Amino acid sequence: MKTLVPDYVFPSFSAVTPQFLRENGIKALLSDVDNTLSPYEDAKPNEEVLRFIEELHHSGIKIALVSNNHSDRITLYNSELGLPAFFDAKKPSRKAYFGAAKALSVDINDCAVLGDQLLTDCWSARRLGIKAIIVPPIRDKRDLFHRVKRLIEVPFMCAYRRKERKNAKTK
Repeated sequence: MKTLVPDYVFPSFSAVTPQFLRENGIKALLSDVDNTLSPYEDAKPNEEVLRFIEELHHSGIKIALVSNNHSDRITLYNSELGLPAFFDAKKPSRKAYFGAAKALSVDINDCAVLGDQLLTDCWSARRLGIKAIIVPPIRDKRDLFHRVKRLIEVPFMCAYRRKERKNAKTK
């Protein structure tokens, strides 16, 4: 059960601040692209994404892209960013994440995974033993496959909310 319960949930990627990351011992963010930073349809990052990455850089937080999407998509998306980028990652496989941490010259334990899916992004973080930061999908696909995946996530998001309510009562 805990494998798919995120550590943190934010309303969007831009709500994940460098201050929050530093306070939680996170030196590097290993970020998904599609539906986390941008919709599938956006070939390149928008101004909000560019500001977010610039803010991370200025604060000393490193970032790499880790995506299950293909080379052409991620290479084009990353062309303006120049970040370490790993495509066809086969998440929840851990291999690309280890490569990303190495490319950023950080220990994997100093990283967090940022994504929109529990079955890939959160599970990957759990397999690595690091923090999982989940955001709602920007523009989710509505085909049967994606609807079923989102239904599977419901009890785990409920478990996260119960955990947060319990933590709020103890504070």
